[in-house]
Amino acid sequence: MGTRMQSPGTGITGTGRIGGFLQRAWQRRSTLGRAVVVAAVLSTLAGILLAADPNGGATGGIQNVPAQAPGNPTLQEIGAAVGQTRVALNFVWTLMAGFLVMFMQAGFALAETGFTRAKNAAHTMMMNFMVYALGILGFWAVGFALQMGGSGAAMGAALSAPEGMARLVGPTIGGNVWGLFGAKGFFLTGAAYDVAAFAIFLFQMVFMDTALTIPTGAMAERWKLSAFIVYALVASGLIYPVFGNWAWGGGWLSTLGKYAGLGHGYVDFAGSGVVHLTGGVMALTGAVVLGPRIGKFLNGKAQAIPGHNIPMAVLGCFILAFGWFGFNAGSTLAGTDLRISVVATNTMLASASGALLAYLYTWAKFARPDLSMAVNGMLAGLVAITAPCAFVSAPVAVLIGALAGVLVVVAALFIENTLKIDDPVGAIAVHGVNGAWGLIALGLFADGTYGQGLNGGPASGVTGLLHGNPKQLLAQLIGIGANVLWVGGASFVLFKVLDKTLGMRVRPEQEVQGLDLHEVSAPAYPGDGSAVNTPVIVSPKPLKPSPARPAAHA
Repeated sequence: MGTRMQSPGTGITGTGRIGGFLQRAWQRRSTLGRAVVVAAVLSTLAGILLAADPNGGATGGIQNVPAQAPGNPTLQEIGAAVGQTRVALNFVWTLMAGFLVMFMQAGFALAETGFTRAKNAAHTMMMNFMVYALGILGFWAVGFALQMGGSGAAMGAALSAPEGMARLVGPTIGGNVWGLFGAKGFFLTGAAYDVAAFAIFLFQMVFMDTALTIPTGAMAERWKLSAFIVYALVASGLIYPVFGNWAWGGGWLSTLGKYAGLGHGYVDFAGSGVVHLTGGVMALTGAVVLGPRIGKFLNGKAQAIPGHNIPMAVLGCFILAFGWFGFNAGSTLAGTDLRISVVATNTMLASASGALLAYLYTWAKFARPDLSMAVNGMLAGLVAITAPCAFVSAPVAVLIGALAGVLVVVAALFIENTLKIDDPVGAIAVHGVNGAWGLIALGLFADGTYGQGLNGGPASGVTGLLHGNPKQLLAQLIGIGANVLWVGGASFVLFKVLDKTLGMRVRPEQEVQGLDLHEVSAPAYPGDGSAVNTPVIVSPKPLKPSPARPAAHA
């Protein structure tokens, strides 16, 4: 076949078409045509010759450095500008990461609702929605001060609470304060009315809200909203912040290295323990107090209660995986820390291996793969890598995620079939079991390439057992034990008190009919063909019958 030739100016590109148009306009020899050509040429030349700074090379320079003599700053003024620019980058990075973590709330809502039944969809969504609002207010009023109110320090390479927030409360042993909680920053006032405190508050708040959301899945389909409201306020204002202080607020767990020689103390880079183990333990105690759903166990044998929308749950999982980049990489608290590339990539790798191994394991065990378990496998990989993501290599991240993918299936089956605990979404296995596994993995695999001087510990990087430091693993195990004792004990007492006062569980007939009919004003699916097909009940009280009319006389 021959090659089709094109004459100049008549090609199929945009430039060729324009050139052809100008050529034809000139050839017409009309005044209007030639005017068009001249105008086009002048416009092109003006765009080139009069362009201000199309590549940005001349935008910004020494004249933009704040100085008493504009354009002629002193060395001190240059240093101040560089420092403020670095801090500003850290602010933007931390806030943007916090916005990503906030979006994870949508992922939790979709995943938990998809894994539960249609007749409870609006109720499950309501809990995921309101835990955000309740958590923010509880953390703002009290929780933030308890968690971070003793951590204030001069701004360094990463974002930190302001120096005025440095009142740490705890016993003094050997001349050292072993912090239990902070005491500065209530209602974000006083020393906390500070730009750094507000940035730290937003970032820490979305982490707290993630932890509080975890029990709503394990306790779905039978939990009264009135009890849920009290739980959200107490957990955000007390239970979560106290452990958060021990780990991230300068409390006693973080100082195990500095004061007791246990490596770098308890290390939890982005929250396998502070967030996920805490949420998983609260989910465990709550599910135990509530008891299983009606029909879950028949003659002691667990029965499958499928969720109503697995695609919704898968979408929720992907949203969570996306938000996790903010969760983990944002925990550097510094956009200038180049380790963020390692953190983000390790996060992605562990999620992939977790999903794959859960997929393969269920295929081998049940003769066909289980999509819901693959979803939980991805989430388990993410949970497990959250603590060690900054301290391990890529192959180790894949290994940690892969083991989490198998562990989540084994743990979910054990919790359901052996412990007889009903967890509709597998939250205890995903967050509780794999949160603990992530902390242990750090104590085993941390390779010493990052974390120099962390928590006031050694100048070397964080190093685990397999790289020669068994004391780091011991610190991690102490942290797990402290979490189970404090979070487990406090949440169990809270749920028991709520059960004896407000009541934790809806009535059996309400549970059977669906919580959308009794706990919220309208069902999620009111249309024909839905599992819930009923008119919206506007009045909380039954309407009085109309008085009988007198009989008409002929």
